[in-house]
Amino acid sequence: MSFIGYAVMRIKTKLGWYRAYALLTRSFICIEEEKMKIYLLAGKAGCGKDLMGRYMKRQYDFAGHNACILHITTPLYEYAKNYFSWNGNMANKPREFLQEMGIEVIQKKLGKKDFLINRLCEDIDILKNFFDVFIITDGRLLFEFEELKRRFLDIKIIHIIRENYDNQLSDEERQHVTEVEMEEYKDYDYIVRNTSKERLFSEADKIMGLEEKEEGEII
Repeated sequence: MSFIGYAVMRIKTKLGWYRAYALLTRSFICIEEEKMKIYLLAGKAGCGKDLMGRYMKRQYDFAGHNACILHITTPLYEYAKNYFSWNGNMANKPREFLQEMGIEVIQKKLGKKDFLINRLCEDIDILKNFFDVFIITDGRLLFEFEELKRRFLDIKIIHIIRENYDNQLSDEERQHVTEVEMEEYKDYDYIVRNTSKERLFSEADKIMGLEEKEEGEII
């Protein structure tokens, strides 16, 4: 669908005539903000973050919301694909590159600790004109949790644990800060134990039900 076609469609839904006009003129003027729901899913590689995120998106979309899946590490994947010959196959993630670029280069060498969070928040600031639910599926670092809590007071952080699962990482990758630091966080809103897909989806339903009940909606 074209940009103009999308904006016209939204005229008939939540945004209203004035906000749709902003879309059509590409001004993205901030009209009265709608309530956003933001989730951050955290956990080790292979714990089920993406699986749970996709399920939550489907459920919210089915209930009439407009949900969007985001990744803190999107710029790193873009670097890997556009400049370093990664073929984009998510089944073969360039994990060593992601860890090296994200931590050793961007944070430690360049001192750009906020870089990925700033990029994520810019995306949210733009996409909130189209979506009312954001599901971030790659939370890993304490700084990310604390900074997103500071910027979005109502964000809900969910720790997904999949015990005794072999995620095929090397010993060095398993000990990397991006695979261990989330264990130190003590202020998760929810903890989900992923023992099966059915259990994971059931826990997601419970969380969404509780959150929407607080907002006076039922999902």
